Amino acid sequence: MAALSACTPETAAPSPAAANAASGSSTPSAAPSSAPATDPATVAPETAAPSPSAMPSSAAPSSAVAPQHSLTDPASPWVIVNKHRPLNPQDFVPADLVQPNIRLAVSGEASLLNSTTAAAAERMFGAAAKEGVIVALASGYRSYSTQVATYGGYVASTGQAAADRASARPGHSEHQTGWSFDIADGAGACSFQPCFAEQPAAVWAKANAHKFGFVVRYPWMFHDITGYFYESWHLRYIGVEAATDMALRGIVTLEEYFGLEAAPDYL
Repeated sequence: MAALSACTPETAAPSPAAANAASGSSTPSAAPSSAPATDPATVAPETAAPSPSAMPSSAAPSSAVAPQHSLTDPASPWVIVNKHRPLNPQDFVPADLVQPNIRLAVSGEASLLNSTTAAAAERMFGAAAKEGVIVALASGYRSYSTQVATYGGYVASTGQAAADRASARPGHSEHQTGWSFDIADGAGACSFQPCFAEQPAAVWAKANAHKFGFVVRYPWMFHDITGYFYESWHLRYIGVEAATDMALRGIVTLEEYFGLEAAPDYL
C-alpha cells in the first residue's frame, strides 16, 4: 500500500514508486478525524487543554517551559503545520533564511534554514561529529512555489489521492517555515527510505536531538495523529526546553503536546 510522506524532496520524480517508498511504514492511513477544529492562537504552558480527539490531558506543555509561543504564527518556533492547519499566509517566506555551517547534501534554497534552526543544527551536527556520527542536511527550506511545482507534478502523474500520500499540499509543509529539515547519513545510505531509521545519523538523532531543541516530527505508528508515516529523517525545531520536556514525559507528537486535534487527512 502507498505510504504517507511530508518530506518528498523537490527533486523527486513524481511516480507511484516514489509515493510508495517515501515513508517508513506501509500501514494504511487512518480515517479522517471528525473532531471539530479548535485552534487557540497561543497555548500557555500551564493551561493548554486536550482537544476533543482524546488527547491525554497530561500531554499539555509543562509549566516549566517558557516563554509562551504562538501556534499559528509561521515565525514562531511552536507553529503547528499539518493537514488541518495550513500556514497563514500560505506563501509565507522566513525573513532570516541562512545557510548553516554544516555538511550539505543539497544546494540552493534546500540548503537554507531560518537563523535559529541553523544555529541549533550547527550545534547538533557538531556534537554528533564529536561522537563519530556524520550527519548531512538532505533538505531544508522549501518555498511555496517549489511546493506548488512538486505537489502539482505528483497530481499530474498519479492523481490527487496519491499526491497527498507523497507530498504535502502547498502551504501545508513544515519545510516552508524554516523550522524543519531532513537529515542524511554521512555515507548517503538509505536517504528518504525506511531503512534510514537504522543508519547511525537517524539512531543518534532519535536519542539526542531534543538536547538541541529538535524532535522527530513524524514518529513511528503515530500517523493517525500527524497524518504521515514514520520519517526518521525529518527533524523539527521547537526549542530545547520544549523538546526536552517532551522527551522526559514520553510525548512524541506536537499535536498531543499542545493539546490539538489529530490531523490524519486534509479537511
